[in-house]
Amino acid sequence: MLKRLLAKLPLILLFSYLIPNQLKGQDVEADVCVYGGTASGVITAYTAKKLGKSVILIEPSNHLGGMTTGGLGHTDIGNKFVVTGLARDFYRRIGKHYGTFEKWIFEPHVAKNILLNYLKEADVQVWYQTRLRAVNKQAGFIQSIILEDDEKPAVSPLRVVKAKMFIDCTYEGDLMAKAGVSYTVGREANSQYGETYNGVQMLDKHQFPDGIDPYRIKGKRESGLIWGISNEALPPNGTGDKKLQAYNFRICLSKNPNNQIPITQPENYDPSKYELLLRQIELTQPKELNWQLLHIAPMPNQKTDINNCGGFSTDMIGMNYDYPEADYETRKQIIKAHEDYTKGLLYFIGNDPRMPEHLRKEMKLYGYPKDEYVENGNWSPQLYIREARRMVGDYVMTQHHCEGKEIAPEAVGMAAYTMDSHNCSRLVVNGMVKNEGDVQIGGFPPYPIAYRALVPKESECKNLLVPVCLSATHIAFGSIRMEPVFMVLGQSSAVAASLAIDNQTSVQHIDVKKLQNILKTNPLADGSTPEILVDNENIENILIKGTWKKEKRYGSYGLSMLIDDSKGSKPKSVSFIPNILKAGTYQVYFYLPKIQGLSSQVVLRLYQGKKYKEIVIKTNEVVVEGQTSGEWVNVGQYALPKGRKSYLEVYNGSSAGNVLADAVLFVPEKSK
Repeated sequence: MLKRLLAKLPLILLFSYLIPNQLKGQDVEADVCVYGGTASGVITAYTAKKLGKSVILIEPSNHLGGMTTGGLGHTDIGNKFVVTGLARDFYRRIGKHYGTFEKWIFEPHVAKNILLNYLKEADVQVWYQTRLRAVNKQAGFIQSIILEDDEKPAVSPLRVVKAKMFIDCTYEGDLMAKAGVSYTVGREANSQYGETYNGVQMLDKHQFPDGIDPYRIKGKRESGLIWGISNEALPPNGTGDKKLQAYNFRICLSKNPNNQIPITQPENYDPSKYELLLRQIELTQPKELNWQLLHIAPMPNQKTDINNCGGFSTDMIGMNYDYPEADYETRKQIIKAHEDYTKGLLYFIGNDPRMPEHLRKEMKLYGYPKDEYVENGNWSPQLYIREARRMVGDYVMTQHHCEGKEIAPEAVGMAAYTMDSHNCSRLVVNGMVKNEGDVQIGGFPPYPIAYRALVPKESECKNLLVPVCLSATHIAFGSIRMEPVFMVLGQSSAVAASLAIDNQTSVQHIDVKKLQNILKTNPLADGSTPEILVDNENIENILIKGTWKKEKRYGSYGLSMLIDDSKGSKPKSVSFIPNILKAGTYQVYFYLPKIQGLSSQVVLRLYQGKKYKEIVIKTNEVVVEGQTSGEWVNVGQYALPKGRKSYLEVYNGSSAGNVLADAVLFVPEKSK
């Protein structure tokens, strides 16, 4: 009764009632309050603290790092060019752990330890298992938030956090919503923003083959639909609705017999949920699990990052519609249902006698890893919340920005991934089972994300930033919503919050050019000398001799690359000339896209101001991993003088194929 009464009280009255009775001695004040311990939240909190602000980081669960530590170890990149600042530093630290320059494929516990190190280095205060109950907002500013214990909300003492700036880094946008900020859930109609890939989409990716009967007894409609199929009719293409792209778990399993816990029958196991899988197999006759039933991405130390693949897989289509607006307990039930379904699927594949024997044997090679998620029964505590609420600000990112038809102003980050949506519903179409909602449209270069997409309308809230549930349409969000991009936008938000505090202004009125300059000149938020990237697009820093073709191609670093296909018939070169602001020792890296027709070797000449050094790269020795076709190649450590006196030259001599000039990186050695 008391709980229902409190829920109806205005926020001001709520505070006046609670503080004298339950919150005495529980107030905490900070310059910046970050709500949500995702990877974006960690980078946000770290940045704000390194910029001299007092910070508190609040995570509703007991899990730190969101999807970055939750099983998504095979990073969705799009283009490494968009991963800047501390996000890039994170993948460099991952690389250092594994003995490489950068690493985009990693084990969950490795990522978690690195994120914990960020918090330790900056001495960030973290509250776990502490969730939002209410927001106190006055005159357009959040004054404070009330928090409750996630496990025992009814009996544990409440807490109040007062802050000058608040940053919502959750996947759900809970702080944004309780602050009264406009948001949307689901898919806009194509007509709303003049898009073509939003709303209802019936395409051919992750789709069932024709001919799969949807009824429990084949051919008998009166027997009812198989589990997981909706009885709704297919709406017209492009129709808006409140449906969400499917959630799933990114599954970390181990193939090492010495690091396995057997996949046993889970609680609430119901084999009838996998009838469609059997019918799919009956038609497709898969020879193996990977790419035919599951997407099994290899990870270090014989582990996996398993994702959805095909018509019936790990996505629990249509079972997440209530999640964004649900209360905490209902959300936990939805998460548990996804866990039961996923564990049941793994057990079903490996044990049900109706499954082909060769697939059962392959599944039996895997087990839950003993050394991952030890505090959660070796299962990821993080459901992949691909999309929940999305803010509706004064500026909305759309399909037009993704495709470069509209350029976002005042950019504070970039995105480059395909416009990607998983399926949203499973229906009966022409008497057959079909999935609806999957979209995978790419082929465009990196594009900027507007600062105004991170801030609410000024009339709604003046001291809140939202780098995760940002202002974007469903289809644009599908391109932006990658973990490295969320980290980049988190860092940008932390700098913006610091500027707003320093200048005693709202987040809508900070100097964005100053924000951009800070991100450029202090990318690690620690005052260290920034590395220098010279891209072929930086025409003031390159010298071209001969005729090179400029092409926008998958695998390039950034927008384009320069290509010579003359096979050395005429001497040509491209020199990458950094402006060294501080003389010192630099590690130099050459970016090599592994495209078709690549020359077997690339000849480079490094000039240090006084002498040349020639370097030959054997392109077949360069290994590219993950969702990219290019890699940084270390060409040595050099003492470089101040100014524009050094350069790395790409020469086309001794080539028998395409020679590429794309990007060069000069990384200063940190003083010890």
